[in-house]
Amino acid sequence: QVQLVESGGGLVQPGGSLRLSCAASGIIFSMFGVIWHRQAPGKQREVVGSISSGGGTTYAGSVKGRFTISRDNAKNTVYLQMNSLNPEDTAVYYCRALRIGEEYWGRGTQVTVSS
Repeated sequence: QVQLVESGGGLVQPGGSLRLSCAASGIIFSMFGVIWHRQAPGKQREVVGSISSGGGTTYAGSVKGRFTISRDNAKNTVYLQMNSLNPEDTAVYYCRALRIGEEYWGRGTQVTVSS
């Protein structure tokens, strides 16, 4: 059974940092690209960034320079390091593992940026 589990969300003050984790089981995670999405209340889900199976990364313009995606294949985990957080980053964050013919989603973790 394949599972993706996000963790590391919580409440943080503006300007603060959080590191989210996306831990996979039941798949060879290193063979998958991983995309981080987020969905704020009342808004559509959007892509935050991605990391390929080879480690290449892309980022949405709104988070570029503040967020960093990395992966530890030995731990079957992908990370989203978020710095300089602002209230507009408040959302549920989801990870998605993707390769040809297969796609898996986590259930999300809440990130709230507020003073």
